[in-house]
Amino acid sequence: MTDLRVGVVDVYLITPRPAGWRLLVLRRAEGTRCTGAWETVHGRLEEGERPEDAAVREVGEETGLAIERLYNVTCQPFYLHHFNAVQMAVVFAAFVDDSIPVLLGPEHDAAEWLSVEDAVTRFVWPRSRSAVDEIMILLGGGDAGPVEDVLRVL
Repeated sequence: MTDLRVGVVDVYLITPRPAGWRLLVLRRAEGTRCTGAWETVHGRLEEGERPEDAAVREVGEETGLAIERLYNVTCQPFYLHHFNAVQMAVVFAAFVDDSIPVLLGPEHDAAEWLSVEDAVTRFVWPRSRSAVDEIMILLGGGDAGPVEDVLRVL
C-alpha cells in the first residue's frame, strides 16, 4: 500500500512593488537533486515540526531572509516512487524585503528576483505555476481580503 505523508513545505517569496510583484526563484546546485532546476524554497518538516514553523526555518536556511507576513495558500500532492509514497506539500506565500541580500544555503547556487510572469516560466514544476496562480488570486490585492483571518499565519 502507498503511504500519504504531509512532509514538505513550498514557500513562495514575494516582494510587492508598485510596478508589479517580484518572486524569488532559486537554482538547484551541482550535486543536489534536480541540479540546475529553478524552484521556490522547498524543504522537509523536521520531527514534530508544524508546517508554518518549517516554512520560517526553511526560508532562513535557504535564503537568509526574514518573513514579514506568511500565508497558508494550498496543499499539493506528488508521488515519490522511490519511497512508494504520496508526499503532500503545504504551500505558503511569504512577503519579504528584497533590499536585504539573499544568502544562499548549499542546496542552491543562484537566486533571482523576477516578475510573476517570468518566475512562472522559470519554475520547472507545473505545480509551482499553479501555486503562483492561486497566490495571485488570493493575495493579489496585497492581502487575503475577507479570508485574511484564515490564511494569514504570521
